[in-house]
Amino acid sequence: MSRVYLDWNATTPLRAEAREAMLAAMELVGNPSSVHAEGRAAKSAMERAREDIAAALGAEGADVIFTSGATEAAALVLQDRGLACSPVEHPAVLAWCDPFLPADAAGCVTVPDPGRSVLQLANSETGVIQDLPKGLAVSDLTQAFGKIPLAFNWLGIEAGFVSAHKLGGPRGIGALVVRRGTEVAARIRGGGQEQGRRAGTENLIGIMGFAAVAKAAQNDLDQGIGEKVSQLRDSLMAALESQTEMVTFPGREARRLPNTLSILTPGWRGETQVMQMDLAGFAVSAGSACSSGKVRPSSVLTAMGIAPELAGDAIRVSIGPATEPRDVMRFADAWLAAHGRWRQRNDWRATAGRV
Repeated sequence: MSRVYLDWNATTPLRAEAREAMLAAMELVGNPSSVHAEGRAAKSAMERAREDIAAALGAEGADVIFTSGATEAAALVLQDRGLACSPVEHPAVLAWCDPFLPADAAGCVTVPDPGRSVLQLANSETGVIQDLPKGLAVSDLTQAFGKIPLAFNWLGIEAGFVSAHKLGGPRGIGALVVRRGTEVAARIRGGGQEQGRRAGTENLIGIMGFAAVAKAAQNDLDQGIGEKVSQLRDSLMAALESQTEMVTFPGREARRLPNTLSILTPGWRGETQVMQMDLAGFAVSAGSACSSGKVRPSSVLTAMGIAPELAGDAIRVSIGPATEPRDVMRFADAWLAAHGRWRQRNDWRATAGRV
């Protein structure tokens, strides 16, 4: 039986729209910085792509600065600023900020000084969507872009960043979006590309793939894909909790991304579940993929008040536009079967310990 990919928050399959646009970009031989006809053609294609991405972000009139991904964009806008953030943020943000902003049990963060703070729009592990305060300095829009409607110009933030591979685009291309006139000091210096904010010849192939999926994802949202995906997530949640009283779903009390489900089973280690599901033919994760290989409690869940010894007992299921109802039900059956075996082993050990 074919494998089922349920780790869309880590990265997504490349969409056909991106592949087609990237193949077309490969035919453009010019450097966008060159003044000859080939260079001008490449520059024109890049600027059209920039406009398409800005439109999909609701950021018309803002500056879209291309980077190698969200991690670089975060460093570009956050380094040396000493902004405050919460432990629920992605490691790419935590690397540059002071994580003392509190989160409640639902994962919602309080921001007393927006102008000196960073707050993600949506969490990669729980899917919790934050209410961004007006005047917020920076927001990580990476997980939200393409999954829920958003408009940068209406969010009231100074800057945000996104990555193409989270919505069906290629890896290695992202963008920092800032209000026009916002000062951004270059970290990579050289040729003066991207208005002097990020040097280096632009990744035109990646940029055109990014623009194509930004438009495609926006069209999906217009067609109601969010409702379809949320129904699949809710059906999975119902299937699991109808069969076991042990499972909980961190963040379920809050507004969440339609595709994301955090599943916590006390005593059943997340990495063990991931391996068992992998052997059964399902790709899921035990947290942020950027922290893979590090067996430690989730800082997101501990920030929500979950004890460290339990925070390592969660997995994340994240679905996408191509996920089918049968995929979700197959996973539910496999997970419940593995859960039953785990409980039997625990019951046997408990019985043996009393003999």
